[in-house]
Amino acid sequence: MKNRLTFFLTAIFSVLCFQVLGQNLSKWISKSSPVSTKWGNEVDPKQPLGEYPRPQMSRENSWTSLNGIWQYTITDTASKVPPKFNGKILVPYPVESALSGVKKKLLPSQTLWYKRDIDNYKANAGRTLLHFGAVDWKATVFINGNEVGAHIGGYTNFTFDITDMLNVGRNELIVKVYDPTDKGIGPHGKQSLDPTNIYYSASSGIWQTVWLENVPVKYIRKLEITPNIDDSSLFVDVKTSDKSSVEVVAMHNGVEIGKNIGTSNKTIKIKLKSLSLWTPQSPFLYDLVVRLNNEHGEKIDEVKSYFGMRKIEIKKDTNGIDKIYLNNQFCYNLGVLDQGFWPEGLYTAPTSAALRYDIELAKRLGFNTIRKHIKVEPEQWYYYADSIGMLVWQDFVNPNQSLAIGSKELYEKQVIETIQQLYNHCSITTWVIFNENWGQYDQGRMTSWVKNMDSTRVINGHSGELLYVENKLKSPSDSPYIYSDVTDVHSYPMPRNAIDLPGKAKVVGEFGGLAVSVDGHIWNDWSSGWGYSDILTPQDFKLKYAAMVDSLCKLQALGLSASIYTELADVETEQNGFITYDRKVLKLPIDIIRNLNDRIVKADSNSLKYTSCNIESVADTIFRSYEDLVKEFNQGKSDSAFLRNLGLKALRRKDSVLLDSIATLYFLKLENPMIETNLQFFMSTMISTKSSSFRFILKNIKSVNDVLGEDEAEMLLTRIIEKDDLLPFLSKQGEFNKSEFVNRIKDKYGDIGVEALYQALVLRAVNQKDWTLFGDVASTWFKKYGYKRKWITGTLLNNIAWSVFENAKNRASLEAALVISQGAISKKRDDAGLIDTYANLLFKMGRVKQAIEVEESALAVAPGNTEILSNLQRMKSGIPTWPN
Repeated sequence: MKNRLTFFLTAIFSVLCFQVLGQNLSKWISKSSPVSTKWGNEVDPKQPLGEYPRPQMSRENSWTSLNGIWQYTITDTASKVPPKFNGKILVPYPVESALSGVKKKLLPSQTLWYKRDIDNYKANAGRTLLHFGAVDWKATVFINGNEVGAHIGGYTNFTFDITDMLNVGRNELIVKVYDPTDKGIGPHGKQSLDPTNIYYSASSGIWQTVWLENVPVKYIRKLEITPNIDDSSLFVDVKTSDKSSVEVVAMHNGVEIGKNIGTSNKTIKIKLKSLSLWTPQSPFLYDLVVRLNNEHGEKIDEVKSYFGMRKIEIKKDTNGIDKIYLNNQFCYNLGVLDQGFWPEGLYTAPTSAALRYDIELAKRLGFNTIRKHIKVEPEQWYYYADSIGMLVWQDFVNPNQSLAIGSKELYEKQVIETIQQLYNHCSITTWVIFNENWGQYDQGRMTSWVKNMDSTRVINGHSGELLYVENKLKSPSDSPYIYSDVTDVHSYPMPRNAIDLPGKAKVVGEFGGLAVSVDGHIWNDWSSGWGYSDILTPQDFKLKYAAMVDSLCKLQALGLSASIYTELADVETEQNGFITYDRKVLKLPIDIIRNLNDRIVKADSNSLKYTSCNIESVADTIFRSYEDLVKEFNQGKSDSAFLRNLGLKALRRKDSVLLDSIATLYFLKLENPMIETNLQFFMSTMISTKSSSFRFILKNIKSVNDVLGEDEAEMLLTRIIEKDDLLPFLSKQGEFNKSEFVNRIKDKYGDIGVEALYQALVLRAVNQKDWTLFGDVASTWFKKYGYKRKWITGTLLNNIAWSVFENAKNRASLEAALVISQGAISKKRDDAGLIDTYANLLFKMGRVKQAIEVEESALAVAPGNTEILSNLQRMKSGIPTWPN
């Protein structure tokens, strides 16, 4: 075991039959990050993340890491391989990350290109494989100008045999990446091009290790390892290109404890002479050696692996309650949500020590379970979970929530790849298929399908299918948890028990979300932060978490099998972690959290050895009250960071007088207002049209958008103008002179004021069902303003059009709604509901033939949709589809 650990955790870089060209490091430097971990400064640009990337199937001295400095460029999507690559990027950090040295957002209209050289290649008797840990989203690979292949999907690994495309000497490797993030149809997890609240920065391009491997002509491609603790046996399926003789040996501390010889691509059973079970308290791992032999019994390939003997299932306890059992004993899964984001690396941890740290911290806090939320980590992370002893609930990365054409197929492809890639990791005990109705579909079929692929684990068909926030049910379900092994409720902030269903264990898949903001350790100090609670003091956090533990103890007595607290670490503007995003400050001392958790599950004494988690900096030792900060301000403290911090606290408390004073002083002190940090602060604290920041933004709309992004200035300006000048007037009933009002607003604010007015008039018309007004203003508003604004979503436009369809009768309103409905479809194509709205409007306007054609296209997008089918039948029969 010791020898294997040493091999896995030490960077071994073999020469193989080629060398990687030395890279020019002088042109690479990490970009700044609002906050950073201690590991960010430990990144070695010559060989970042240099540990062996595939601990579950290793070949010693046969691999070379290609991580390091590559060249890059960004083009439009129509461009072919560019003639020049002018930039440097550090692989494998996403292009949007600080550690990449680029820190640029990749847009859906763009393509990201990578290039590097492989030099001094010499012909050999074997094959050369090119491995990618993960590339988000679509990767196309070229060797010496020839396309090797492509892979779609941002979370799973892929491999190409490049032997036949390599030349003796120098070779050129190019990778082309397209990633539309949340504007595409593929799974993107919590990534967003417009991150806020529970959605975070995108991670495009190469974000896991790239490496080369030498293998024999006939080689072991994959292992599938399945333990059976009741029979003290192990089943191993060795995948090769054809049937060959295979020898499989199980070992512990160099001593053979089981062996069998069989045939590849066929299950081989090994009877173990002794049995030590894998548990969180004792994560015992055996070594495994697999040899591929020729017809003479001579070894032609050998790989090393490992395995843990454990069983996970749902079974009844002595009281007849269905619970989660590990190795034939009830095992309460005391878990914490982990999203795997890093301030300087985003999806990619700065170093392997950082990747390991979060698991150690969860263990040290007394948890025995991690829910890996909406992300698939590098395989090394799962090796750490295996060896440290952590149960893992692995989420599949949810389908694109639009469920546009092709999105389901891409999701299911990724599910298959995820199961195949992670199957052998004994730490993974639960697959989570859907989360909170995010793109959920065909739940019964999907749950049965996953069970058929892997019957050795608990299948959580839908985590949070029933979602409660402040005791209010937010997402009801007609037939919850169909075919699932558990009933999983989300309840914020306080936990609650899941529903009783036969044969299913009860779990609370998410609860908590208590937010503590720590000054100086915040991703966006211009943001008020986000959590499922108001911003708490550390002392309040302690009291509330203790109350949650009290509740969990009572729920456990009533049959609860698991609970997942949200969350381990802060993520960007989300501030509900036990530790800050930079992993530098704990919200409460470790022993307090651990002792509270100990009331639910007895803490693992082995976890005390993880002393690297003993952070001295705790929030309550550096916490300052709002009153103390105000006193410092009145005494003259006025540096920029202090003013931003106090300003946002004043905003949370709705202290508008102090906020305006702070914002004005901040503005007057600035040398360069057009820095992103300054502009974000202006946008966050602008509460009225009288603010100095409002006047500045109004005069510099284009320049502000150049820094912050399209429509950012207009979105906030129209909202403030509506609040201050329009809503107080428009909320009144009765007639008004529109032309006079337009002129008055235009004189005061220019065209942005007119836009705000028309936007407000449309919403007033819909809310008050004033269809005469709607017919007068809606078409003008949409054609001039609404169609181009990113905050005017397809869903919003569809809701407006549908309201008109159901209630209006005059022609002008219906014509305007038709224009708006067309706009909704252009913003969100292939949405059957939006197409249905358009068809119904056409039908109500008497354009029957066209309405039927459009409704048939809606049905083609969503076959089997009963509402659309009913509307189509009514249209063909000439029966109105709108309320009488």
